[in-house]
Amino acid sequence: MKIILTGSLGNISKPLTKELVQKGHAVTVISSKADRQKEIEALGAAAAIGSINDLDFVTRTFTGADIVYLMEPTYPERFMDKTYDPYKTVTDLVATYKKAVDHSGVKKIVHLSSIGAHTDQGVGLLKFHFMAESILKSLPADVSIKFMRPVGFYGNLLQTIDVIKAVSKGFVGTIIALQYYGLSGLLSGKRGVILSNYGGDVINLLVSPKDIASVIAEEMEKPFEGRTFRYIASEERSCNEVAKIMGEAIDKPWLKWGTISDKMLRDTMLKRGANEMLVDGLVEMGAAGRNGKLYEDYNKHRPVLGPTKLREYAPVFAEAYKNSQ
Repeated sequence: MKIILTGSLGNISKPLTKELVQKGHAVTVISSKADRQKEIEALGAAAAIGSINDLDFVTRTFTGADIVYLMEPTYPERFMDKTYDPYKTVTDLVATYKKAVDHSGVKKIVHLSSIGAHTDQGVGLLKFHFMAESILKSLPADVSIKFMRPVGFYGNLLQTIDVIKAVSKGFVGTIIALQYYGLSGLLSGKRGVILSNYGGDVINLLVSPKDIASVIAEEMEKPFEGRTFRYIASEERSCNEVAKIMGEAIDKPWLKWGTISDKMLRDTMLKRGANEMLVDGLVEMGAAGRNGKLYEDYNKHRPVLGPTKLREYAPVFAEAYKNSQ
């Protein structure tokens, strides 16, 4: 099959490209960076260099494809940019995707969505996935769509490294972020605890990008019919269990994951000059994890867990910890 992938050579698109090429598919990878072309071609795929916001370019690239894989990048580097509207950024891009699918005649879509996409109420920033799914669902009925809904990525845990190192220096460090956004709105104190507005024994669902890529490749080779969704996870651990595994990997087995109030987290991030829209979305998202709202639909459609476990990822975390400044 001829398959078009967005996402350049990111955490999911790169292993997905490898797997699809190995299975004999003709893969084209869209990237905005010309210097990625050689790397893409070295994997056995074709490169389409251009912007995913350029309707004409995307339409030309989609034309003739059997399947297109769609994803929307987030921009953590814009966390302090008070003009940034994440919801508009995503919906504008998905509107472009929709037009490109319409104009190109593509009939099969795999869309990278997220846990939390089942609602636009009470899940914070994750509501943009609901918004994206809704736009794509307005395509004609003969366009089949598979919505992939992974949980939080293992790699997001790397955002805690600076915090943990701050502990060893004996002062309180602050990182502005949160897990499901690819950031982690965390505080850390002298006692060696990671703090956010969720933690302790609250469930912290995690997934390996390799497992996501494998599920997507599997779904691409299955029949398409109507609009379906599938959750993807590798681990169902409590926050403290996650902290313990990562702590053991870096010789800090006492590491804990504690909690602070929504207000304290919000006030801390706003005090540092963060975008208020992002802050409110992150705080509500953390609260949704704490109160279970985030997991309500996942629990109704729990997947078979992927094979790549957190302890397998721990050495990667430990190496990054060792090499960080």
